[in-house]
Amino acid sequence: MNAQTNVNNSGQKIRTVDITVTAAMAALVFLGTYIFKIPTISGYVHLGDCMIILTVALFGMKKGAVAGAIGGGLSDFIGGYFYWVVPTLLIKCMWALVMGLIMHKILKDRKGAFLIGAVSGGVLHIIAYTLVRAALYGVRTAIIEIPALTFQTGAGIVIGFVIYMLLKKSGVAGRLSGMLG
Repeated sequence: MNAQTNVNNSGQKIRTVDITVTAAMAALVFLGTYIFKIPTISGYVHLGDCMIILTVALFGMKKGAVAGAIGGGLSDFIGGYFYWVVPTLLIKCMWALVMGLIMHKILKDRKGAFLIGAVSGGVLHIIAYTLVRAALYGVRTAIIEIPALTFQTGAGIVIGFVIYMLLKKSGVAGRLSGMLG
């Protein structure tokens, strides 16, 4: 595929197709977060995390981190959760980077790498959001929210895994990776 390239300040090439894919995945993260949500005491449970996980698995940790941060942060901003925008940007980015590092760099996409990476990042996701909730709402509220946050994180991992496996078995995942590789 012939893609237009630009060079950023650090001399790295940025292809238009990479920007486009990252933006499209950020939009899917946003939609999964903003539209498909169930309110909880101090936030909401949503489906955006499965799109972050899918982005990392298909396109790598950098695209996953950017898509997760933008999509999740934008959802908090538009939804009126202004005080959550910065924590969400950082936490979603961290989850994607941890998952991608484990899945693609450390385990080099071996069997089980997806789940080990996603769960490792997911545990940090739960811890980080719990710490932020404790600071914003108090320890009691943060502890009460752990089951909902764990459910959301687990559902994101399971749904992301199922979608990824379907795309992989159908050959779509390989074509997407090859197209962007």
